[in-house]
Amino acid sequence: MRVEHREPELDGAVAARTPGVVAAGALLAVAVVLTALNLRPAITGVGPMLAEMRADLGASVVWAGVLTTLPTLCFAGAGLAAPLLARRAGVGAAIAIALAALGAGLVLRVLDGPAVVLGGTLVATAGIALINVLIPVVIKDSFPARIGVLTGVYTAALQGGGALGSAVTPRLGDALGGWRPALGSWAVLAVVALLAWILAARGTGRAPRPADGAEGGRSLLRNRLAWIVTAFFGLQAFYAYAAMGWFPQVLMDAGVPRDDAGLLFGLVSLIAVPISLVVAPMAARQRGQSGWIVGLGVFGVAGTAGLMLAPSWSPLLWSLLVGLGMSTFSLALTVIALRARTGGDTARLSGMAQGFGYLFAALGPFLFGLLHDLAGGWTVPLAMLLGLLGVQLTFGALAGRHRFV
Repeated sequence: MRVEHREPELDGAVAARTPGVVAAGALLAVAVVLTALNLRPAITGVGPMLAEMRADLGASVVWAGVLTTLPTLCFAGAGLAAPLLARRAGVGAAIAIALAALGAGLVLRVLDGPAVVLGGTLVATAGIALINVLIPVVIKDSFPARIGVLTGVYTAALQGGGALGSAVTPRLGDALGGWRPALGSWAVLAVVALLAWILAARGTGRAPRPADGAEGGRSLLRNRLAWIVTAFFGLQAFYAYAAMGWFPQVLMDAGVPRDDAGLLFGLVSLIAVPISLVVAPMAARQRGQSGWIVGLGVFGVAGTAGLMLAPSWSPLLWSLLVGLGMSTFSLALTVIALRARTGGDTARLSGMAQGFGYLFAALGPFLFGLLHDLAGGWTVPLAMLLGLLGVQLTFGALAGRHRFV
């Protein structure tokens, strides 16, 4: 009996080294990276073109607010629906559907007026939200021995795509003749990722499969660890979205020129790329990740405190520290994959953490701005973020412990 049990394991080990399976795994990794590059340009490309869009469409400030808030709300709603789609269609097919929706939405939103822009953005960001939830499942199932490495590469590509969206879209507008072709052209990247995903899904042995055990529909809503992971994810996302929305203005009010403030905040985003590539794999190899989570979080505390107490003393230093603190995003994704034993549980935990987490994060920019208006300055909203960072460190330390949902 014992011999019979070992033979499939030996066969699997040999099969894992065959050229066909290695090639399929490499193709899947490429598909993951191409997919990650698509997950932020649809959002970050809008900001630099927003004034031109409003002028062309005759749209109001309220419309602009809805347009910029819509992605986070989609991340919450579609994120909660992702496990259901994965159960019915399979993870690979669900991601292919989401990429098709992303590409279609990117094209749709540049075809007509303000309502169509909102509708197309809704479709595109719904596709992004589904992918956000399901990629950790692919990494967990297809690269169980490389969770940290693939999560780091995925997160770095995601952050790099966001930087490309904000940096390249205005230049595309100049070259192609306006915001419509500039924003619509990102659909080409979505098509490339979709083709790569279809090829990977036809590969030998490493293609994404339906989430294991998903058909049982086990709920994690009463699982204490699942809520801890959700709280950690939501708190770091709350901080990140508040920072992305307001920190450039905080720097400008401290005397930093507008262009320099934009460059400094670009640095905040880009610093997460090398951190994701280095820290996430190192943390994943450890039995627990609490120390890494708290360590990066402390940098965020220091940077936020610096912005609150002496914003003009060293904007570059504060920006570097904030960027290091925001790099906990890669560890949040790593924790989601490591705290679940199966692909099915990973899908459910990812959907729960990102669904409820992004719903909470949507409040970040609003509350930060509201507190600024009520208090007449940045001290009170920054103090709020400091308090939330303390709570984030607590939940991050608990989420990083070696346990399973």
